[in-house]
Amino acid sequence: MTNFVPDDFAPPAGLDQAAFLLRPLGPEHNDDDYAAWTSSVDHILATAGFAGASWPHPMTPEQNLVDLIQHADDFAARRGFTYTVLNPATGSVVGCVYIYPTERPEFDARVRSWVRAQDADLDVVLYGAVRDWLGSAWPFARVDYAAR
Repeated sequence: MTNFVPDDFAPPAGLDQAAFLLRPLGPEHNDDDYAAWTSSVDHILATAGFAGASWPHPMTPEQNLVDLIQHADDFAARRGFTYTVLNPATGSVVGCVYIYPTERPEFDARVRSWVRAQDADLDVVLYGAVRDWLGSAWPFARVDYAAR
């Protein structure tokens, strides 16, 4: 496998917006992440880019922790980059952004994002900000990110 990002690329530590913050997802987010996605499974599956996805699916909090550790390991190894979406006022998890390789040769990366059902109005805002961020701070020319 070729490198997903160039060796000299420093992945952003996050993105600060008025409506949300992005920070690398890690095991410290387990309880809040689990509560966010388990309360919003139908909403996530209805979100652009998640049709036919293998996740979300039933998991225990312990299985979710293993998943978050894997995402953190991927980030550290530069195999993929998952960011938690945080409410800037409360610090609570409201969603996630996934930046991973794609098998589709016409794209450099595949990006998906979701927000909790109760924060559905943030989806378009998150999409626009992440789309712009990908264009300005990431080394990808062609990104597969389902439009909102």
